[in-house]
Amino acid sequence: MLTLQVDQLHAFAAATPGAVLLDVREPWELALARVELPGLPLHHVPMQEIPGRLTELDPSQPVVCICHHGVRSAQVVAFLQHNGWARAYNLRGGIDAWSTLVDPAVPRY
Repeated sequence: MLTLQVDQLHAFAAATPGAVLLDVREPWELALARVELPGLPLHHVPMQEIPGRLTELDPSQPVVCICHHGVRSAQVVAFLQHNGWARAYNLRGGIDAWSTLVDPAVPRY
């Protein structure tokens, strides 16, 4: 499985035009805390909705999946890879690691 550490996300976004950040958390989680990076548009699809909304994603686009701690996003990455996404990455540690290691202004929950 392809993974990124939270401290690699800025460089990845800058070096990977067309990449998308796929947040697979629940809407209430997104309302509490989010990652916003220039050049890395956020697309929100809760994990359980991914199979029915695959047409919203482009398999040729690099996708970085994020959740709270990286467990749900890892499952989504495995599902995407199984369905033809060669460049689906899991953000290891999720939004919690982002808040702790990169941007303490993002609330932890």
